[in-house]
Amino acid sequence: MARPFHAAAAHVRRLRRSRVTAPAGGLAPAPHPWMRASGLLAVVVLGAWLGLLVVGSVRTPVGPVDTTMTLRPSVSGGTKIDVSPLGALHLDSHRAPVRLDVDVDQLDPERSQALVKHPERLAGLQDEVAGDVASGTRELAVRSCVAVVSGATALGLVVYRRPRRALAAGGLALVLLAASGVGAYATWNPKSVLEPRFSGLLSSAPSVVGDARSIVTEFDVYQQELARLVTNVTKLYDATSTLPVYQPDPATIRVLHVSDIHLNPAAWHIIGSLVEQYEIDVIIDSGDTMDHGTAAENGFLDPVRDLGAPYVWVRGNHDSEATQAHLRKTRNAHVLDQGSAVDVAGLRIAGTGDPQFTPDRTRPTGGKASEQLAGMRLASALRDQKRAGTPVDIAVAHDPNAARETDGTVPLVLAGHVHHRVNELLPLGTRLKVEGSTGGGGLRAVQNEKPEKVRASVLYLDRPTRHLQAWDEITLGGLGLTTAEVSRHLPEENLKSPSPSPPPSTTSP
Repeated sequence: MARPFHAAAAHVRRLRRSRVTAPAGGLAPAPHPWMRASGLLAVVVLGAWLGLLVVGSVRTPVGPVDTTMTLRPSVSGGTKIDVSPLGALHLDSHRAPVRLDVDVDQLDPERSQALVKHPERLAGLQDEVAGDVASGTRELAVRSCVAVVSGATALGLVVYRRPRRALAAGGLALVLLAASGVGAYATWNPKSVLEPRFSGLLSSAPSVVGDARSIVTEFDVYQQELARLVTNVTKLYDATSTLPVYQPDPATIRVLHVSDIHLNPAAWHIIGSLVEQYEIDVIIDSGDTMDHGTAAENGFLDPVRDLGAPYVWVRGNHDSEATQAHLRKTRNAHVLDQGSAVDVAGLRIAGTGDPQFTPDRTRPTGGKASEQLAGMRLASALRDQKRAGTPVDIAVAHDPNAARETDGTVPLVLAGHVHHRVNELLPLGTRLKVEGSTGGGGLRAVQNEKPEKVRASVLYLDRPTRHLQAWDEITLGGLGLTTAEVSRHLPEENLKSPSPSPPPSTTSP
């Protein structure tokens, strides 16, 4: 009797286990492999990120400053140098799912004073900074490996409660970090330091510039603060950009390219600030300074007299012949049309006005064909000047369609009209640079949901050859905003074989 009883009891236990572990339809299906893999991957990524947050930072001196280096998960990679609360430098240093964050904590008084007392050390500061960054990066790599393995293993142990699965999570985290490192190494771009991008926020700006209504009532204050913002950001860009960047020779010709002001008076304050900060030799305006081209608007051009640099101008499709005639009589202004040229600041500049005047609805517009025809006439004038032994260095047109027709006749052609930037090397070797709206689209931009950005560019040209060496793009946040960005760019041919930069000049901090 005992043996059948034990057999029956065992059978009942098997039935109970089957009822608990199996649904009515049969045995419970095992989890799909991809679900297990995705769950493990989520644990690994989260654990690695938590590990980096907790123990993945390294404090290290870089030159005269103390910094904290950290690896952070990122979609696009790159390097961010944070100078809180003033702003940050962004470098496209690599493409990988990790970003290197460098937080500038404080300026070391002893090391900075040593540079002030011994300015000759500035010549070796670049090598010192490079060595400090390399040393800090090596230490950061070791600490990051420990951080991601520890974080992923700890979280795996909490989630799975199995040491083997936890160790697998830690191993996978190490593999992912190594793969990220390989990706960063494979896409490492050492020339990214030649094109840093600065973004910052003027936190002390008054709150009266916060909305469109206050812009109208306090516009004078807004203009002054916007100009001051440009000054502060350009100074900070120079101060924080101690990496090996292009440094203009004192003899470099500096050209300020502006366009499409569209009756925004704040533009004159911005231009004046840039002229002073960058020691601009000549301003080139590629048109659309006005909105309707009426005689009543002519007084808007009065600040041209006092901008502190010669003002070269071509007519846009919103500028009338009356506008052009008024500006011809203005002191400090040089009006170009029909391929006429002027020698100013060591450059020969030629240009043509826009053949269309779109505010006049009574006359049909010629469209793209008329722009191309105007560009052909400008190109013909450029060829005539070259044959006469007076080649032109910069050509100017308002519409890019006209500007493109000058390809092969001039090294550099400037345009506007489209309210966004274009940098294009044309097939025959002419570089086309189109500037955005220096007036942020004009005061009509207040009506838009998002204000149009204010844009201008500083071009650096070598004085002996009069060729473009680099340019800085200045971008402001538009009406009512106090954000600013300054980014350095080099022509492609300079990036391929950059010439050695001179040592930084001795300046007081």
